Amino acid sequence: MAITIQSNLSRRRFLGTAATGALTLAAGGLALPGYSRAASRPQMPSGLQSGDIGADRGVMWARADRLSRCFIEWSTTESFKDAHRLPALDALPETDGAVKILAKGLPSDQDIFWRAVFADLSDVNAVSEPMIGHFRTAPTRKRDISFVWSGDTAGQGWGIDESRGGMTIYSTMLKHRPDFFLHSGDTVYADGPIKEEVDLPDGTKWRNIVTPAKSKVAETLEEFRGQYLYNLMDANLRAFNAEVPMLAQWDDHEVTNNWSDSKVLGDAYTQKSIHALSANATRAFHEMMPIAITPQEPQRVYRKVAYGPLLDVFFLDMRTYRGPNGANLEAEEGPVSAFLGPVQLAWLKRELKASRATWKVIAADMPLSLVVWDDYKNRQGFEAVANSDNGQPLGRELEFAALLKFIKDEKIANTVWLTADVHYTAAHYYNPEKAAFQDFEPFWEFVSGPLHSGTFGPNDLDMTFGPELRYVKAPSAEQGQNLSPAAGLQFFGHVRIDAASEVMTVTLRDTADAALWSTDLQPRKA
Repeated sequence: MAITIQSNLSRRRFLGTAATGALTLAAGGLALPGYSRAASRPQMPSGLQSGDIGADRGVMWARADRLSRCFIEWSTTESFKDAHRLPALDALPETDGAVKILAKGLPSDQDIFWRAVFADLSDVNAVSEPMIGHFRTAPTRKRDISFVWSGDTAGQGWGIDESRGGMTIYSTMLKHRPDFFLHSGDTVYADGPIKEEVDLPDGTKWRNIVTPAKSKVAETLEEFRGQYLYNLMDANLRAFNAEVPMLAQWDDHEVTNNWSDSKVLGDAYTQKSIHALSANATRAFHEMMPIAITPQEPQRVYRKVAYGPLLDVFFLDMRTYRGPNGANLEAEEGPVSAFLGPVQLAWLKRELKASRATWKVIAADMPLSLVVWDDYKNRQGFEAVANSDNGQPLGRELEFAALLKFIKDEKIANTVWLTADVHYTAAHYYNPEKAAFQDFEPFWEFVSGPLHSGTFGPNDLDMTFGPELRYVKAPSAEQGQNLSPAAGLQFFGHVRIDAASEVMTVTLRDTADAALWSTDLQPRKA
């Protein structure tokens, strides 16, 4: 299928790039002319991505359609005057042509324009057209900050319908020109095959683009890669990625529904080992997402991203280290009740205590108190933290009771939880006066999603930690569940931090960019 790369790059930026027709990037023994003389040249069908930005760094990701060498350079100007070259990268079959590099030594609080070209290793005259990406590095001084978050892309059978504009919510988010995008997980639905057509309640049809990888559950490495490449076929997402860096985490559907290390795979799978399945899924995630590699643990997802004196973001991994889904009623912490696991929990406590940022955003791929059943139909077992008993902490709740008490005891101020997973949007205020467990300071949790998936909910709330429902938007009883993106109930959240007052404004929005609900959070001194 021919894929046309579209972008919202300005005409001025395009002409500034074209003006470098005499561009020569000498590296690895190859000199690249500005225009290819070859009949066929490398293509970049998946666009560009950036991620895990800091004050002096950022990940740059690209992918070629053939064996080739990638040359990347960056500049603080659109004209690429005084461009800085990065080491060349070989795009090999071992990564399906994907390459990424953590560029260091970037100037802080600057617009970074970067471009990638690929040279065919079998024909030095075959050089791709340059493609341009952009992001802004984190500040070292106070300035206004704006970012968006959500989760759940292309799930429950709702893929790319180009007749309806594709994944339009990404274009909506781009209008806010955010500093970055926090993807809260379910970046793909590796367990969700899609059909060419789906009948909608209004009598129309949803018409999906379908690829071989999206025609069955993913089992092989190639099939898992195909999940990410499918999403990148969408022009809205590619244009968004070219301009906005993604800070990504994962949830369950990057592997399979309700994944844990003890998951039993069903009849749809010929691969019956969850360990083999998750190994392929893990590799594909790290190959295809612009996530920085943690040297001491290359496949680690949990990490901190510092964004200046006003904000630190702590990304959790609520999948890799959890115990089995079950009754969730253990009286003591241990392997069965683990959710974050002792190593990650100790890391989070240590990093929260060390943080000097005004706001500490905890990016959780699952909400704290919403009841999520492992077996929804029979309402058995628990997939998330809550166990639906409304009492003192048990099972997975024990880790979070210890964490919340630690935050209170250490006087760690201004923690805010952002999450997705449940496919509707809500605002929860955690009030110890309403809680069964009361040894914590009040805090907020905001829920968003889906980005482009079925809409569900609302879920019941467990009162162990005293959540007050301040806002919710989810399907009505008349609408039912698994609403298509055509229903308009796709959601994202927008966060703005004012540099002068340090007030954090959180706004819940829908795919039409309507501001559904908003609140101003005043910073508290520790």
